[in-house]
Amino acid sequence: MRMFFEPDDEDGYASACEQLVRRFARWCEEHGEVGDPTAAESALDYRHRGTIDGRLGLWQARHVEEFLLNWLPRTLTELPGEPPADGPGALRALLRFLDATGLDDPRGEPLDVLERVIDAVSPGYAEAMTDRTRWGMAKFWTTTAAEQGVDIFDQRAMERFIERAQRGQVPYDEAVLEEIVRRHRLTGPAMVDRAEPQLPVTLPSKDELRAAAAAVPLMGQLASLAQWAGKDGRELTKLGRLKLADARELVALLSTGDRPGSPRTSADLPHLNVVFEWAKKARVVRPAKGRLFAVAKAQPLLKDPLALWLRAFEAFFELREALIGDRDGYRPTSMLFAVYEDLLPDILNTLYSIPHPMPWPRLRESTHLAYDTRFLLTGEELAQEQFWLRQADADLREVLEVLEQFGVITREQGMAHPAFLDLPAAPPAPALPPGMSPELAALLGPPAPDADAPRRAEELRGELTAGPVELIRLTDLGTHAVRLRLLAEGRNAPLVGELTHAPAAGLLGVLAEHYDPASARLELAAWTRTRGGPEAALAELVQAVRDTPWRTRAAALLDVLTIALPNGEGERLLRSLRGDSQLAPTALSVLTHREILHPDDLTGPESLLVLAESLLQLLEAGGEDATVDSLLSQGRSKASEAIAAAVASGHPDQAGLAALRSLADGPLRERSAQLGHLNAARARARRSTARSKGKRRR
Repeated sequence: MRMFFEPDDEDGYASACEQLVRRFARWCEEHGEVGDPTAAESALDYRHRGTIDGRLGLWQARHVEEFLLNWLPRTLTELPGEPPADGPGALRALLRFLDATGLDDPRGEPLDVLERVIDAVSPGYAEAMTDRTRWGMAKFWTTTAAEQGVDIFDQRAMERFIERAQRGQVPYDEAVLEEIVRRHRLTGPAMVDRAEPQLPVTLPSKDELRAAAAAVPLMGQLASLAQWAGKDGRELTKLGRLKLADARELVALLSTGDRPGSPRTSADLPHLNVVFEWAKKARVVRPAKGRLFAVAKAQPLLKDPLALWLRAFEAFFELREALIGDRDGYRPTSMLFAVYEDLLPDILNTLYSIPHPMPWPRLRESTHLAYDTRFLLTGEELAQEQFWLRQADADLREVLEVLEQFGVITREQGMAHPAFLDLPAAPPAPALPPGMSPELAALLGPPAPDADAPRRAEELRGELTAGPVELIRLTDLGTHAVRLRLLAEGRNAPLVGELTHAPAAGLLGVLAEHYDPASARLELAAWTRTRGGPEAALAELVQAVRDTPWRTRAAALLDVLTIALPNGEGERLLRSLRGDSQLAPTALSVLTHREILHPDDLTGPESLLVLAESLLQLLEAGGEDATVDSLLSQGRSKASEAIAAAVASGHPDQAGLAALRSLADGPLRERSAQLGHLNAARARARRSTARSKGKRRR
């Protein structure tokens, strides 16, 4: 049972959701839990469609609050006369179900914490559900139709209702609808765009990160500036700048590297000006009543280099004016200035977790694409466009230089990795209907294909291969800071070592769905060191696979364990499980899937176990319809033979075999009969056609 699906894998998600809700309902009945399956399904939909990361088994306090106070009121329609849905109760039961079946993500908050959050949020749930301004547009009109006696399950009746509403013949609360529109304009659609998952990263200890932060010159400059300002403050100019005499003093005190010369104002000392603005944005100093004061609450921060560095990192995204703004009143701002706060995080996210340093030419070209999209540069005069791009590139170089000095990135010369030579081709333009006038085609059609793109791609490839280029990568400090931002956004940003206290099932589940093989080996090694040695750890891991109630998930867990174990131990484990009364089918499935064993290497009984395991996994993952379709694609007789062989295989999953028997006695037999009638009708039609043609020939 997978707990993560890409946004476009709707069939996979729909099948898994159906299975989860069915098992959830059965589990509630067996354990005396009260959980509304519809509300539970809505919770899974929220994590899949309404959150940026889509991890079904990972729940935090913010998810509980968002689901109960926003998602359900917005999306779950309660018809007149129906009892209200118990959203808090359903979510509580679902979280208990995920915990009991090993489907919860160990990186989420503990179950007891989440239950306390549900308790805290529950009093506001009923009010949120009845607050019509929180509803979605579809829910508003569906409920309005039902309240006016329309059968919402009758398509024709709903179509007539919509037609009357469009003609203004349906009474409704206009103020409520206006508020719904306003809210949605502010909050956006319920369905959100999924962020790309990041590869796991490794980081040194907090003490090592703290030492690296302490070595960044800016940390000392911020502390010295705060001490210089003091609690009594220093006088500022009417424009809120440093007085010129104070600025000259600070150039020496902070070692900013500015050349005092004959500046007109402190703004003519660019390095000092950046430190000054940075300190204000980081809330280390503050201007008030014409003076600059040290912020008293920042004193503990100044004693912790890592905390201060992270505060300064967040402030960096607010420094576009100081870094690349119009400092002298004559310098025009570049395109980067306009998109700084959006583009800079994208650049850092691009650098995050990639296995090879980013060549400057590739980074430069990616920013050019962003400018093209934002400013519609295509079609501009080439010379003017190139001037704008060079100006933006120069500003980006300045920003990168400051990031390097601040310890976020490193820049060095070297050859670009071959992975960066695979340049994407421009997608073909979609065809328009034939016969369309040239004017209408120009209006409705896509932009003309960029005939210059192949030449630019070849130039870029030549630049990347001609010799050493500047290579850019995040430092450990930069990786740590970007990861914290990703986590704050709700994105998936795994860290090797964060699962050392996870239960075995949770560990293997995360490794199977979110880790590459190399990172999985590192994570498993770190986890093993906390379990009293490899032997004890392996026993716990195998037991976790044994306890998994899902056939597809058990196979995935055993498969990732095979990959993550070192020195061929994975294959030896699989082979040792061939005789295990419970895990043999799973082990044989993984052995054949990984082509460690060929089907000819299996004994007769093992072949039957693999057949049964395949059918049970298909039934679990795809449901009855997909299983029947797959079986009947081989012919009706072979389908019946396959199920009979699976049922007689001795597979340990008796409940699964019973489901296969029910499938054979029900849906498979019905579908076979339907196909038989259809084929017979087609045969009669062919014979009738043949006789008719024969008569015509005579």
